Amino acid sequence: MEDSILFWNAVALEANRVSFTDPAKAEQQGPTLSSRALAIVHLAMYDAYAGISRNAADFPRYLPTPPTLPPPGLPAAPLPVAAATDKSAAVAGAAYQSLMKLYVTQKPFFDTNALFFEPNLSNPAAWTASFKFGVEVANALWEYRKNDPGVGADGYSTSMDRYRHRADPDNPKQGFHAPFYGFQSKVFAVSKRYKLKTPPRSDGSSSASTFDQKYISALNQVRAKGIKPELMATLPTALFNKRRDADESVIGVFWAYDGANRLGTPPRLYNQIIRQVALNVKIPRPVEATPRVNNEGDNARLFAFVNAAMGDAGILAWEQKYCHDFWRPVLGIREHDTSFGPKTMNGKNDLNDDADPFWLPLGAPNTNNPTMKNFTPNFPAYPSGHATFGAAAFHITRLFYGKGQDASGTTVITGGKKIIKSGNLVDDDLFNGLSFVSDEFNGMNQDNLGTVRPHHVHNFNFKNSDKPSSGGLGKMIIENARSRIYLGVHWIFDAFLAQSNSDLSKEIDPDFSTNGSLEIGGVPLGLKIAEDIFKTGGEKAPMMTSEITGTKPVPSPEIKQPAKEGGCIDAPTAAKTKKAKAERPMQAELPQQTEDHKVETPYLDGTSQR
Repeated sequence: MEDSILFWNAVALEANRVSFTDPAKAEQQGPTLSSRALAIVHLAMYDAYAGISRNAADFPRYLPTPPTLPPPGLPAAPLPVAAATDKSAAVAGAAYQSLMKLYVTQKPFFDTNALFFEPNLSNPAAWTASFKFGVEVANALWEYRKNDPGVGADGYSTSMDRYRHRADPDNPKQGFHAPFYGFQSKVFAVSKRYKLKTPPRSDGSSSASTFDQKYISALNQVRAKGIKPELMATLPTALFNKRRDADESVIGVFWAYDGANRLGTPPRLYNQIIRQVALNVKIPRPVEATPRVNNEGDNARLFAFVNAAMGDAGILAWEQKYCHDFWRPVLGIREHDTSFGPKTMNGKNDLNDDADPFWLPLGAPNTNNPTMKNFTPNFPAYPSGHATFGAAAFHITRLFYGKGQDASGTTVITGGKKIIKSGNLVDDDLFNGLSFVSDEFNGMNQDNLGTVRPHHVHNFNFKNSDKPSSGGLGKMIIENARSRIYLGVHWIFDAFLAQSNSDLSKEIDPDFSTNGSLEIGGVPLGLKIAEDIFKTGGEKAPMMTSEITGTKPVPSPEIKQPAKEGGCIDAPTAAKTKKAKAERPMQAELPQQTEDHKVETPYLDGTSQR
């Protein structure tokens, strides 16, 4: 029988793709809800498999046993368990029921696939005990996630201050995606809500001039590498000579998946890549003499880890996005001179040389949407969601396979694996001999001008002669992160702090040499999420953390503004009581802004939700 985990993983990824293809089936939209949906489906599949396995040592249950949580709690597995097919049926029941709750409009598609595992699908009374058990697991998990917050603007107001996020001036009616989602969501499996330090700025907000210079370097970097092709001739000579080349353009589009028609979102892309690893990579097993590729149980654990990590990446990255509320390059470059901006009173005629009030990015590709503009995503820049999702998914896969570690390295969390060496990620060989074709370059999909992009095969082989992070999923973490600079939609520090000698270099190498550098950007955040979940789960499977039993999501009208820069969410004040300190960070009092622009209706005029 086919591996049920990979079977239903493919079904879930197709559901994601269809939801961004058919307007009548637009459910679980955006990267946040996409990652949430995939986390729910794969945790339900894992827990159904674990329950049937009755092997708590290797397959500890994700759902805890009552009375730890209120009913329905942990469903009891059926007895007897007659064969391995019972596990597949349980996985099918869990996946089917979870997908039915998440993607209601795609029921016929799920029905067709479920018939391979439950021939009496239309008659619940006749379901096999194992399939029914899987359904019960899905229902139990759904009880703990059904009240998760949505991603609407819900009265969100944006600031007119410098460095604060506002709508893309080339797409001014795009609205704002998920301003309250991160603050109000309960995590899936991390033991701690990780936060990031304030990103660089050039206006003297930091006492360290070298830190300020990081911002100017990042600005010139994205100004040259991320500019719209039609505007390249407007670059100053020094930047024109460092402009984006064909390799960089391919990297930018290759990793995009910006909620485009027939593609879906980045969590789908990362699952597609990890499927290649699961299907092909042989690793030694401690109790087996011969290396082998993953079996069904291995994949239940692996994909639960991967998608729980991305579920938490979607929560924590968006919490930090609207905490720091940092502007995108399309605003930062156009308004870099202090005479520009909605609140400026500083008139001048001689503009700063680093400013260009007419700059526009290549933009996130509006694939398969002819005549529609590319765009800057409709949420703050810092940290990069791509960088956080990719680092979380790929690194937890590295940990699962025992790769990307070095005994003499350093960790990103206390007690974690040693994964940083010489200021960079330890590399791995998990994609040696493998290649991947992104749906952005599958030879069928079109750019927004209606031109079919060519078929392109990409590989990530490890080469001993190359620098660290030169191969495998480690290389993917870095390349995926810097791809967003080549589209002009992110600063490099949204991903990581760059080495000082790579300000305009092609590779844009990270610098993870100091503790402070591991507090900046989406890659460090994703690495922490991965290490935490892998460690907290005892390297076996994700563990439900106590936060899921805590405070219910706060109604979004209680929060009208994101926190000010440097006052993120739960910054302590003398007036806070012990009770206030014990409350969830999202309940902290947020500072009020002035001269705000209120957006009542997001996503107007068919603009993308990515």
